[in-house]
Amino acid sequence: MTAWTPASMPDLSGKSAVVTGANSGIGYPTALELARHGAHVIVAARDQGRGEEAVARILREAPGAQVEYGRLDLADLSSVRDFAAGVRKLDLLINNAGIAMVPRGTTRDGFEMQFGTNHLGHFALTGLLLPLLIAAPGARVVTVTSDAHNAGRIDFDDLGLERRYGRMSAYGRSKLANVLFALELQRRADKAGGDLLSTVTHPGPTATRIVKVGPLQPLVELVLKPAAAGAVPSLYAATSPDVRGGEYFGPKAKLLVPSERARSEELAARLWEVSAELTGVRYEALAGR
Repeated sequence: MTAWTPASMPDLSGKSAVVTGANSGIGYPTALELARHGAHVIVAARDQGRGEEAVARILREAPGAQVEYGRLDLADLSSVRDFAAGVRKLDLLINNAGIAMVPRGTTRDGFEMQFGTNHLGHFALTGLLLPLLIAAPGARVVTVTSDAHNAGRIDFDDLGLERRYGRMSAYGRSKLANVLFALELQRRADKAGGDLLSTVTHPGPTATRIVKVGPLQPLVELVLKPAAAGAVPSLYAATSPDVRGGEYFGPKAKLLVPSERARSEELAARLWEVSAELTGVRYEALAGR
């Protein structure tokens, strides 16, 4: 069977997309290919200079593309709300941005940094944009995780990781939360009716700068696959007519099975309620259908 490539993507004219963290890493080729195939793309990034530079690069590679920059800091819920308020139409939401294995810190709202940025920021963003997604026939939400979710654990009594913090364990926890969220979103969307699809993807070892290793960075990036290859699962999940809600795609768009813990409906429901309480985003658009 021939491997799926972005060349297989359908025409996306008339579609609108938001890609978080689209200024670099796998987010950039994700945004580029969506724009190249006709979608209006918002490059959502924290740093305005880098975001506008990414927009300029896309326009050079895909002249005539419909692309713009939108400031979004997932570690600041006020920024998430401001960004969401500026979006007018949305068919595709790619929850791509993330941080990995950073020293312990907190978001502007006081959440542990990796959990707050990778999960809570995207939970809030998706909920705030949900009315637009529900209004768009065939809308999709793609949430990027990692195989690190397999080792993830969530201690609801220590969400701030104040008792014990490990860079890798905190990252794995945030990536587990990504999968739990994506699958629970599909369950709730199915229950509410409509045709919203929520999927989750894993790019595989990719040459991005999400993990910084100092002087060894160029060598590490040399042996890893390019960011464009890492974007393939997200692009497939966002555009292929063969995709079904709740599916999990890995490198080369191969269908994978999340960990047993990530498939726990009980754990997902609890995380959802805790996330709604922490962010103040209640997903009323689903409850009211």
